[in-house]
Amino acid sequence: MRTLVHEYDWPDRVVVGTVGRPGERTFYLQARAGARFTSVALEKEQSFLLADKMDELLDELTADEDNPVNAPTEIPVELVDDDPLDQPVEEQFRAGAMRLAWDPRTAQVVLEAFPVELSREDDGIAPEDEEDDEPSEVLLIRIPVGTARAFAQRTRKVVHSGRPLCPLCGQPVSPDGHVCDLTEE
Repeated sequence: MRTLVHEYDWPDRVVVGTVGRPGERTFYLQARAGARFTSVALEKEQSFLLADKMDELLDELTADEDNPVNAPTEIPVELVDDDPLDQPVEEQFRAGAMRLAWDPRTAQVVLEAFPVELSREDDGIAPEDEEDDEPSEVLLIRIPVGTARAFAQRTRKVVHSGRPLCPLCGQPVSPDGHVCDLTEE
């Protein structure tokens, strides 16, 4: 089976955004180049970890004296993207594994997202029928450091814009109320 690669080198836009009300939101990683764009569904936790790991990678690059690339924490205003996701949002696949890397040849952060693979019983394929373990699709995005830093900042903002957290237990408070475990003692 051949892998379908949704590739974006120097995309016009790469963001995490949501569809739905707080508490019922679906998170999407979306990349766009010209009129072509791809949307991949993520979990909220994946989005948060992706932002953290992106900043961690950029901080390591900046701290490395042998690396000529500097990824300042201040984001130029022209890189800030607070716009909603491009429409229509059509899920290409749901992300499972993700990988971040640095390409020193192009001085870009490389982000790869792979689909959640069904268990072999779920898709009716017996292990001996498998041709290979290659993913069916992959989203491959190469972005410069400034865009990567802005991406991480926006992703954190999107993640934290959901339901407020209970000040006692730290769990999300639903629109229709919250029973705090710490008040029942």
